Amino acid sequence: MVCPDSFKGSLTATEAAQSIARGIRRVLPTAEVEPIPLADGGEGTLEVLLTVLGGEKKGLWVTGPLGDPVWAEYGVLASGQLALLELAQVAGLTLVPPEQRDPTRTTTYGLGELLRAVCQEPIPEIWLGLGGSATVDGGSGMAQALGYQLLDAAGDAIGWGGGELARLDRIQPPAHRIWQGKRIRGLCDVQNPLTGPLGAAAVFGPQKGATPLQVQQLDQALGHWATRVERDLGRTVDRIPGAGAAGGVGAGLVAFLGATLESGIHLLWQQASLQERIQHCDLIVTGEGRLDEQSSMGKVVGGVLAQAILAQKPLLILCGQATSAARAELATYPIPIHIGVICGDPLNLAEQERIPDEAEAQRQASLYLEQLTAQKFQELLQPGLESTKV
Repeated sequence: MVCPDSFKGSLTATEAAQSIARGIRRVLPTAEVEPIPLADGGEGTLEVLLTVLGGEKKGLWVTGPLGDPVWAEYGVLASGQLALLELAQVAGLTLVPPEQRDPTRTTTYGLGELLRAVCQEPIPEIWLGLGGSATVDGGSGMAQALGYQLLDAAGDAIGWGGGELARLDRIQPPAHRIWQGKRIRGLCDVQNPLTGPLGAAAVFGPQKGATPLQVQQLDQALGHWATRVERDLGRTVDRIPGAGAAGGVGAGLVAFLGATLESGIHLLWQQASLQERIQHCDLIVTGEGRLDEQSSMGKVVGGVLAQAILAQKPLLILCGQATSAARAELATYPIPIHIGVICGDPLNLAEQERIPDEAEAQRQASLYLEQLTAQKFQELLQPGLESTKV
């Protein structure tokens, strides 16, 4: 079974699965390879879910994270009973040039516009993939697009972005709630709380462009926002697992829409009936762009690892980069786990055969992933290696 996540910035999950399958067949041309691209709620979730569940795409223009219009797509199952949305389509980090990344300003307003369009259809259930966002606004922009009034002490509406949450004095719900009666499920790829050292700002703010001072300001602003949510909406959201997903959109979905938060990879695993299919395979192959300490915390690799342990199947993890901490953690698990890495450290003699240039590795990720797969399968065919960890 070949069950990779996307290699962010390089390959979709489907492309990664195809590259891995080609690499396997270089060494084992008669092997039965079952490609099952996966996602955990982040970028690529819509594509993967539509592949698994079937349906069609629709699209519309909405407000992007910087206020410019962006084209956003969503999926509707053939039954008409379920809509599939992806936050990265409307507020993704890839929509913001690196020099313009500033989560004190970026907004989820477009997500509210997308939800408004979907809620006008007679669809009883909505799944929203969280992850890959450029925002740390607690879903406040989404709420404003859905009719919530977020007011300062003078009674004026606050602006867009996480920085504006510090000015929030009161929250006034809309008279007409277009989402009323619909079941909304947020698919999380992390379990982080809203605030604190493991919160949305501290952990994810820097990768979205926040400076150390802005991280501190955003964390305080989210905490202030949570107190207003509890007072005005009657919902306590700060400590909910997954509340910090997508810059606090996890908490925002619960606060503003009464949504539930669930593990994206677990839900997808169930929908694809992978628990039954895994029993018939000899080896599971998964992968992602960067294997690090977060990989086992709600990500695709962590979800596949958990299922491999339950089924007592050996696992091969292929990635662009891997941290030493992640390697050390994987060595503690009770199944054979093998790791292959495309991009090595040029200062490490043991890794000098790998591609040292990250940009080069990303440019030709498909080729290098195929080559790495073939190399690892040649190694796995060596006598005695099938029961070892590398």
